[in-house]
Amino acid sequence: VQLQASGGGLVQAGGSLRLSCAFSGRTFTSYALGWFRQAPGKEREFVAAISWSGGSTYYADSVKGRFTISRDTGKNMVYLQMNSLKPDDTAVYYCAAKHGGWFDTNSYEYDYWGQGTQVTVSS
Repeated sequence: VQLQASGGGLVQAGGSLRLSCAFSGRTFTSYALGWFRQAPGKEREFVAAISWSGGSTYYADSVKGRFTISRDTGKNMVYLQMNSLKPDDTAVYYCAAKHGGWFDTNSYEYDYWGQGTQVTVSS
């Protein structure tokens, strides 16, 4: 499996960004997908995840109501729409894939990782 994340950038607080992650190499619907992030000096943390069908999603409390995860089966893509961004959202964002279809909030449960995309939110 290959995962290619994109869409990061510099945005002012209160702004929006949409991250994309292209999935290839295996059957897309055999995998749950997640987004994680890692800020400088901090451990990688869970952000959001979506089940193989897209029917179930889960969010970290810190982003609930502001971020939305979605997937497009026809395009083998997963997205993270980020609204009302805060400086605390500044991090490198990673997409990850977990075989078996059901998501998890633990990073070690994921089998494949993308390269990360930088999100910087200025105050």
